[in-house]
Amino acid sequence: MKTIFKIFALGAISAACVSCIDLTTPTKSSFDESVVFSNYDLAQNSIMGVYADFGTQNGHRGRYLCYYGINTDIEAYTSTTAGVKLDIAAYDCSPDNSQLSLDKGPFASMYEGIERVNLCIKGLREYGNVAEKEDMRYLLGEALVLRAVLYADLMKAYGEVPARFEPVSPSTIYLNKSDKDVIFKQILADIEEAIPYLPHPNGNAATASTGRISKAFAEGLYARLALAASGWSWRPAEGKVGTGDPGSMDQTKDPLLQASVLYPKALNYLRDCIERSGLKLLDFEQLWKDFNNMDMTAGKEVLFAYPFSDGRGRWNYTFAVANTTNTKWIGTSTSRGGDAGPLPTVYYMYDEGDVRRDISCVPFHWEKCVDGVDRELLNGGATWYFGKYRFDWMTKSPYTGGNDDGIKPIYMRYADVLLMAAEIAANLGYLPEAKGYLRQVRERAFPNDIAAANEYVNSLTEANFFDAIVEERALEFVGEMLRKGDLIRWGLLKDKLDAAKADLSALAEKSGKYAGIPDYVYYDYAEDGCTIRWYGLNKGESDPPAGWTVYTNSDGEASKYYSVSALQKRADALYKDSVNPEQHMWWPISTFDLTNAVGYIKNDYGY
Repeated sequence: MKTIFKIFALGAISAACVSCIDLTTPTKSSFDESVVFSNYDLAQNSIMGVYADFGTQNGHRGRYLCYYGINTDIEAYTSTTAGVKLDIAAYDCSPDNSQLSLDKGPFASMYEGIERVNLCIKGLREYGNVAEKEDMRYLLGEALVLRAVLYADLMKAYGEVPARFEPVSPSTIYLNKSDKDVIFKQILADIEEAIPYLPHPNGNAATASTGRISKAFAEGLYARLALAASGWSWRPAEGKVGTGDPGSMDQTKDPLLQASVLYPKALNYLRDCIERSGLKLLDFEQLWKDFNNMDMTAGKEVLFAYPFSDGRGRWNYTFAVANTTNTKWIGTSTSRGGDAGPLPTVYYMYDEGDVRRDISCVPFHWEKCVDGVDRELLNGGATWYFGKYRFDWMTKSPYTGGNDDGIKPIYMRYADVLLMAAEIAANLGYLPEAKGYLRQVRERAFPNDIAAANEYVNSLTEANFFDAIVEERALEFVGEMLRKGDLIRWGLLKDKLDAAKADLSALAEKSGKYAGIPDYVYYDYAEDGCTIRWYGLNKGESDPPAGWTVYTNSDGEASKYYSVSALQKRADALYKDSVNPEQHMWWPISTFDLTNAVGYIKNDYGY
């Protein structure tokens, strides 16, 4: 007897996935698999059930995206007070952490998505007639890449995890973890299979939205995974995965995952994306205004974004420039945004002419003042916010004060494609080509001084090009939660965290590269009376304009902007001296999930 395939609940799909997808299908709750996967509309709705898992309460929406990616050398929680949230960020997360040890937490939620996509892949292969039907081939390619996305996110958070590439059967209900090499090989092969099935952005109706899978995104994802698979990470000893092994920093020994094998393929895919996808870099400020207005139009800079509906997701709710109670931008008596931000030292990584600086790093928050006017107010020097994420830029779909904001977090954008291509091309010995890719990113960053951008790129050599990429990715992607994965694969996580701690101390003392930064910061307002301007953050700014107000402490007294004690707390909160951030670069699988695994899964890495 043929198995019965359950159509995933359309209510859940419509609540958590892109609203532009047509979900008008028969309302029958179950169909024979041969019916579902031989019909494009039914098969597409089954894949929409995979997208639905990104919107689950305790999965991507409310836990994974809110907690993954901080602390790094450029990003950190704004609070330095000990607690379960800071424990996650500061590499001191326990298996019973109350934010992750939950029913349908991130681990279980992603495996629910994997089970759904495994059913789709199996059904499409058996009944989709993909050899003859282009539209069904697209769905198979989309499903294969979605499975790679889910596994990539799992491994970014947990390291080694169970490898499950077929629907659950009685003999496979419980699985121990697998070496990550097993998963990397499978999902890289899946993407290679999928790429010929997929069109570039706007190549069909589905790829007109950045909430669906395109060839360009699949090509970029292959490169990202190739860099991770061949790079460094904390790994259990060979043959000891899932035994409680403490592990060590190492690279794969698998011959199929060496850079010499993966990088040429990855570069060719990136070249195709660059030459044929039609993607382009936007004006940097316009990019982030489009983001805050939930522009999902394909063919611009974004390759793929998590496709939350307009009433789902907690991205700006978590990471936007902070708004205190009852500002007009948030319309609620509870403060919103500001849970994390750039380290204060990041501002000084930028050249003053770099347009990314004052968008990526802002020293203010929004507050309703005593006269009833909403204004940007200067924070203390230890607290900065990501200016890329702003409630006041949500003009087309204003935030209405609930627990969800509708923002669609960017998974990959074209600048990442260019910088991955630059990194890989330089590694393979194609330095002129690598410089060409980097040049595009630098010219966008310096639109008012293209000559300076070119002079910088031209000055780079084989010896210092990698260091330039390490810095450029920090400047370009601050607040986008890519840095942690980059530092891990480069083997630089602890080194860069330690350097960030030292930099915070030097900024507090105004020593080394921070010598000459003024002690006092002054501010004023633009003609609208709301938009703040500041003076005194840059070297040489010691003679403030007439009438500007000096920054004061909570007692209303003129105060040095960078407090030694506050910056020291910021440094100490990156990770505790008793913790090895490399060994705990991965989250532990939670107690809740371990209990459900009835002993088949064990935590490694010293947990």
